[in-house]
Amino acid sequence: MTESNLLPAAIQTERLLIRVAKPGDGIVFNQAVAESAEHLQKWLAWATPTPGIDQSELICRHAYARFLLNEDLRALLFLKNNGALVGSSGLHNANWQLRSFEVGYWGRTQYLGAGLISEGVAALVSYALDNLMANRVFLTMDERNLASQRLAERVGFEYEGTLRQDRMSIQGGLRNTRVYSIIGN
Repeated sequence: MTESNLLPAAIQTERLLIRVAKPGDGIVFNQAVAESAEHLQKWLAWATPTPGIDQSELICRHAYARFLLNEDLRALLFLKNNGALVGSSGLHNANWQLRSFEVGYWGRTQYLGAGLISEGVAALVSYALDNLMANRVFLTMDERNLASQRLAERVGFEYEGTLRQDRMSIQGGLRNTRVYSIIGN
């Protein structure tokens, strides 16, 4: 693999096409975020306030530029059978020297509970471990986000600990952050 293509443009699973966000995705991204705003705004600062279509397009363009520089992979998760955007995941905060990546994710409300986000996260983690030779893949979450904790455990992440009062919550006030990781071979 060359330096120009360390991150994958697309990955397929049984039910999903997982591909980098790119210019032109703003409308479908915006629709998914707007439909899921009430849920997303509990946990994700970028979703508050709900971005408009132009801002959503800028988010997708910025994500694509960072992908081209091997800095970040914001992936969109599409159902293979009908092309519906069901959520997003990605490999973020890449530390190429340590081979460490942070996983992020969110799901479109109408598709939650079907295991689709878990499937997408698992595929990206496998790619990081098998193709990028990741030493560490980790994720963090507000300790009150029980659904996210279950997803992490379902995918095989191990709980490392809780960072106490380390971030501001979306609602204001300090929050605790749970840290999970998978260590490569």
